[in-house]
Amino acid sequence: MDGPRLVIILSDGIRGHVNQSRGVASWLGRLCGARCLELDVPRLAGARRLVALKVFSRGLAAKGPEEAKRWLESAGGSDLGARARSFLGEGPEAFGNWLCLSAGSTAGPYGLALARVLGGRAATVMSPSVLGTAPFDFAIVPAHDFPPPAENVFVTIGAPNAIDRERLAAESESLFSAYPPRSSNRWGILVGGDDANYRITPEWAMDVVGRLACEAEKTGADLYLTTSRRTAPETEQALERLAGKASPFRMLFLASRDSSNPVPGMLGGCGEVFCTEDSVSMVSEAATAGFRVRILRVSRKAGLKRRLQDTAALLVRKGWLSRRSLWGAPRFDAMLEVFKSRGLATETFPWEKGGKAAASERHDFNEARDAAGWICREWERKGSGAK
Repeated sequence: MDGPRLVIILSDGIRGHVNQSRGVASWLGRLCGARCLELDVPRLAGARRLVALKVFSRGLAAKGPEEAKRWLESAGGSDLGARARSFLGEGPEAFGNWLCLSAGSTAGPYGLALARVLGGRAATVMSPSVLGTAPFDFAIVPAHDFPPPAENVFVTIGAPNAIDRERLAAESESLFSAYPPRSSNRWGILVGGDDANYRITPEWAMDVVGRLACEAEKTGADLYLTTSRRTAPETEQALERLAGKASPFRMLFLASRDSSNPVPGMLGGCGEVFCTEDSVSMVSEAATAGFRVRILRVSRKAGLKRRLQDTAALLVRKGWLSRRSLWGAPRFDAMLEVFKSRGLATETFPWEKGGKAAASERHDFNEARDAAGWICREWERKGSGAK
């Protein structure tokens, strides 16, 4: 397929953002032979971050190469530009046949500026909060952000990711060599954490995960559980106490103590996957691996914001507001409903009537692959030169 010869991923250091970019870039490598390289964007803080990323970046959409270069220098990106230029060299990439790929609001302005300065194209995963999607050549945006229809926008259900089904078996072998299973019936549990909308408490851990442990013991299933960097320390401690008492646990992987990623191994070796509702990335990864994900509901933060979110959701259900008015947890509820309607997620459980076969029907779902294919098709349609 036609497409970029080089993809430069801009990393903001947030694992979820980089994972999304790597997933798309990896498929661009498969589909059109693109080389993939990574650069870290500057880590600005305080007033300088506010001024560069939230104020002055607003004008990037209308800036030409010289103005974009001045913004890049003011935002600490001079070295970033020099390193990107060294990647381009004198090959075909130097004549516009390359893509700057970023995810999130921090890396997005740098990606757009670099593409303007060095004559490439810019792609964003998600909508940068200040710039929006319009200035980018390609924007990969989840449906729950309700992006306006546009030629440069590709809409996903969840989050693109770097899950590769062909490598999952090897990942599981590595994981199981460290945490040997006792049963061929293995359940993976992916636990997210606290954010602006959700809380995963010690009480939730003892109640919900405790019930999973009881059902696993009845059916002879092994449990493999991982937390996320958002999981509260007290919740991890509760999970440690539970794992110490519940015999089905074969692995309790605490993200606060180990930066490696056990999820691919779990997805490659478990027959069932349970995931907390707060983690779009974990749900998306499990669905990409072919699972019908078992959704675990968690606590929601109370207060005025919660009441306003619920009021907006009620008005949407009554048809008095558009779905674009959803925000907070109800917006993610809408996303999960799409996953469920596509057979990618369920709220049934293996021990319930009608729940045993829910995870056995594997499907072909890969949003990183589909987004990369769209970029290649659009690249060919628009021609291989810069925008």
